[in-house]
Amino acid sequence: MGPREVVGFGVREAEASGGSVPVWVAWLGRRLGAVRPWRLLPTPTGTPFAFGYAFLLCVTSLISAYADPALVHALLQGSSTDVAHLVRAPEFVLVGSALWVAGGVASPFAIGFVLVLTALERRVGGLRTAGVFLLGHVLATLATEVPVGIAVLAGHLPDSSLHRLDYGISFGVAAGVGALAGLLPPWLRVPLLAGFGWMLLQDLLAFTDPLTNWGHPIALAIGVATWPVLRRQHREHASHLGELPTSS
Repeated sequence: MGPREVVGFGVREAEASGGSVPVWVAWLGRRLGAVRPWRLLPTPTGTPFAFGYAFLLCVTSLISAYADPALVHALLQGSSTDVAHLVRAPEFVLVGSALWVAGGVASPFAIGFVLVLTALERRVGGLRTAGVFLLGHVLATLATEVPVGIAVLAGHLPDSSLHRLDYGISFGVAAGVGALAGLLPPWLRVPLLAGFGWMLLQDLLAFTDPLTNWGHPIALAIGVATWPVLRRQHREHASHLGELPTSS
């Protein structure tokens, strides 16, 4: 075989002796050559929504980690999307609950937030990314909390269930995963949905927090439901930036 030249991640072979690069090597080289690791992280100009939101979550995570525990508990309880708060001030708690990260900035959903929302915003813009996140957060919250209120009224759950602590970004992130999957090529879409779906299934089987655990697949389905709209908008966004769509 002739000498090989590596450019970026692509492999090119000079056919000095009539050899050729295997098809799978050329395919993998093209795929890896398109990877730009720095684009995985948000930037103030490239992805202002993901960057600004991530900064805000870092601030609230520092507060929850270092502030007085009684103050932190009061803040979390006041922004909880439990049934009692949803009845009294739904707009306030639906926004307030999304300002906190359950488990801190090192949690899987916090890391997923940065990667998923950055990738989604680069494809469809900040406004549509915010819409997907909000849609998943709000609808999945209502889908899990409304049955609790009905069950309490029917006498199947105690009144204390109306005040269960419920906050975090996980529903919005799950919706973002579902939405992003529809904009990726199949070789990335399938592993993403399979891996995330397997994680959600394990949580459901563990049965540690049934309401929240059921909310995640609901939010994922909400994200998947946005595929037709986002794919059209992705083509328009990519055309405006002079790029080609990556979905198929």
